Amino acid sequence: MSDLVVIAFPTEAKAEEVRQKLLAMQKEYLIELGDAVIAVKDANGSIKLNQLINTTAAGAVSGTFWGTLIGLIFLMPLAGAALGAASGTLGGYLADIGIDDKWMKETAAAIQPGTAALFVLVRKVTAEKVLEGLKGEGGKVLKTSLDHTKEAALQAALAGAQAAVPSPS
Repeated sequence: MSDLVVIAFPTEAKAEEVRQKLLAMQKEYLIELGDAVIAVKDANGSIKLNQLINTTAAGAVSGTFWGTLIGLIFLMPLAGAALGAASGTLGGYLADIGIDDKWMKETAAAIQPGTAALFVLVRKVTAEKVLEGLKGEGGKVLKTSLDHTKEAALQAALAGAQAAVPSPS
């Protein structure tokens, strides 16, 4: 089962720094992420989502490839590429993988203008090592599906304090 964690940071740069740390930990097999998105609230109150994967662009590239291939079969590669790119872009736009965009925007409405929130969908985690890696990064846990003891341990690690992590039962 996956866990969802939302952490508010004072700047987008700090949220990106923590996301990059989590991605580095993923390469070390300390954590498995389902998604990691940064929501930024500008001075006007509008919210921008900084996704890891741009599904629209990926769909366009994939659609162009398959459209060109099918177009070559029917001797119309340019028409096939254009039709493939259009359908791939639409498919990518409609595909929402990971955390629901609408929910993220609603949740990020609670943060102050000029700040950011990091949304992390965690599939698996080696808690002790990840908490040690996040120690002192700052940020405030806004929402989480973790139990109270794990949430407190995460908040303590972000604050730089030493917290006991309960062993999994």
